[in-house]
Amino acid sequence: MKPVTLIVVGAGSRGTGYVKYAEQYPDKLKIVGVAEPRDWYRDKMAATYDIPAENIFTDWRELVAREKFADGVIIATQDAMHAEPAVAFANKGYNILLEKPMAPDEESCRRITRAVIENKIIFAVCHVLRYTPYTQKLKEIIDSGAIGEVVSVQHVEPVGYWHQAHSYVRGNWRNEAESSSMLLAKSCHDLDWLRYIMGCRCEKVSSFGSLYLFRKDQKPEDAGDRCMDCAIEPECPYSAKRIYLGRLAKGQTAWPVNVLTEDVTEQNVIKALQDGPYGRCVYECDNDVVDNQVVNMCFEGGKTASFTMTAFSEHTHRRTTIFGTKGEIYGDGANIEVFDFLTENKKLIETEKIDSGILGGHGGGDYGLMSRFVKALAENDPGIILSGPEETLETHLMVFAAEKARHEDEVVKIEVF
Repeated sequence: MKPVTLIVVGAGSRGTGYVKYAEQYPDKLKIVGVAEPRDWYRDKMAATYDIPAENIFTDWRELVAREKFADGVIIATQDAMHAEPAVAFANKGYNILLEKPMAPDEESCRRITRAVIENKIIFAVCHVLRYTPYTQKLKEIIDSGAIGEVVSVQHVEPVGYWHQAHSYVRGNWRNEAESSSMLLAKSCHDLDWLRYIMGCRCEKVSSFGSLYLFRKDQKPEDAGDRCMDCAIEPECPYSAKRIYLGRLAKGQTAWPVNVLTEDVTEQNVIKALQDGPYGRCVYECDNDVVDNQVVNMCFEGGKTASFTMTAFSEHTHRRTTIFGTKGEIYGDGANIEVFDFLTENKKLIETEKIDSGILGGHGGGDYGLMSRFVKALAENDPGIILSGPEETLETHLMVFAAEKARHEDEVVKIEVF
């Protein structure tokens, strides 16, 4: 069989990450086009995958204007830039892998879903948590009836103190008007994952959250406006010098350090911290997304789930407890502990470890997603994708409902959307 052919729209961190599948499995996937406005990222992808000059563009509109020349497209632009290319490529008949979230507003999500269904294309949103070996093993245990019926779930996403500072205080997802809410940008993964684990629709939600710490009125006395010339920087856990130069000193040149500069050297990182957004004091940024939030969900039949997102954690690994009528499961993203009420036995199950060099991001979810998407296109079988467009829209509506609940201090029924 010939390899599946894909175009990439947005050759940044996520787009570049997904197409590594073509390096590992050139017999299964070939990258044949790219659209990216930034020269360095565009040229690097073009050179890495030997993309013909006539298929290299700065603007995706030029690309979609041509006759269809690939099986599908990866859309990995910024959140607010998803809807227009997604609808255009769907109308052109391209199968689509769309980075999450679908879009930052309900109407755009609905537009994308309509275009996908009307054009009968294969469509996957990058809810990579569904595709990890851990999640698949967890789902297998639940579906086997090992803990009876799932009644409630407690799920925690510890973003991590430095990750919050990097992405959601200084970075691209710091400001809701420029990107989206924190719940949509970071945690639509998790509400989608909870829907997958529960196996039924969410009917109503409530939510509370705030921007507790990273505000101007919380700024310590004697703190400067930038970390490179701040008197109390050595005492600050959110020091940009520690986050970036500290990692560089340990030989770490990948994310998050490579976000600051295309050419990762000490001199270039220092310059970026002196002049760029990632060197700003965390109390002097234009961020407004929350740094802590809880969402309570009621699913069909009275089943419940609670979700907590917090910046203030050492760990960045999600933790979950699943309460069933016959047992209980605890999982940390790698290991699963099952307790049986009848026998009072506890069983520890280790899940498959994914080589980090082969799309190992998100616990192997990046690899699992790409593997299934490529297989779905090769076999023309949308059933290989773990969630269809309607269910993906549904889980986005859960997020919008939760944000409405948080802002208006009320319980919101999903049906209102």
